[in-house]
Amino acid sequence: MHADWSRKPASGYASTDAKSISIVGAGRVGRALGRRLREFGWRIGVVAARTEASARKAVRFIGERAGTGRESPGRFFGSTTILVSVPDDVIARVADELARMGGEELRGKVVLHTSGALNAGVLQSVRACGAAAASMHPMQTFSGVGVAAAGRQKFSGLEGDEIAVRVARKIARELGGTPVSIAAAMKPLYHAAGAFAAGHMLALEEAGVQMLMRAGMKRREATRALLSLSRQVIDHYEKLDRPRRGPGRSREAITAWLPGMKRPYNNLLRNFWKRTRR
Repeated sequence: MHADWSRKPASGYASTDAKSISIVGAGRVGRALGRRLREFGWRIGVVAARTEASARKAVRFIGERAGTGRESPGRFFGSTTILVSVPDDVIARVADELARMGGEELRGKVVLHTSGALNAGVLQSVRACGAAAASMHPMQTFSGVGVAAAGRQKFSGLEGDEIAVRVARKIARELGGTPVSIAAAMKPLYHAAGAFAAGHMLALEEAGVQMLMRAGMKRREATRALLSLSRQVIDHYEKLDRPRRGPGRSREAITAWLPGMKRPYNNLLRNFWKRTRR
């Protein structure tokens, strides 16, 4: 790839007001962020993905006349910001490839990755080429079929080089979110918190649905019943800002359930009680 650096700013970094971005990764997060950024006036330069078909699909979803890696290699490093939205285990490899292909063209660029668990250190290869690096993790879910609408407050965890964090903070705010600073060493803990509140909660919901189905309810009924209950609990938690002990937390209630239950539900409740008692 080749880009024209004839108008590079004197400071060595592009202005944080420059709103152009290229995206590596055509998955749910990259597509959704690309579309939102395009709606807020960002120019999408290039979308690069493992396959040309995936890149083209992402470009259609984003709704921008963006190029793909194969079509427009010269446009990729023409963007002031590069967003790396790929699985955690390939971020370092992507950074190495960007450094190999971009070299000096990375000087003055901002490179962001969207991992919740990894910090900006995984982008060391592009830092060595003169780019500023940061992690920008939107703490929200991505369905892959739409873009989260504005409404409930969303947070983005940020850390990294000052100039890159400044760009990430601007992006987070433009997307209707609240940027929060996370220490690089605390990224795993930050990510674990999100997993507990989202992925683990979903696993508990499904376990409850399976129990109700075994008790005779249809799946749709069981799902609606537990979602209604969970929403009430979360609403109460939001108002109280602390957990409230309920009957399901008592040893007596769980002990009473066990005799009438068979494995694996019996073991599930035993383990759950051990981890939630105080």
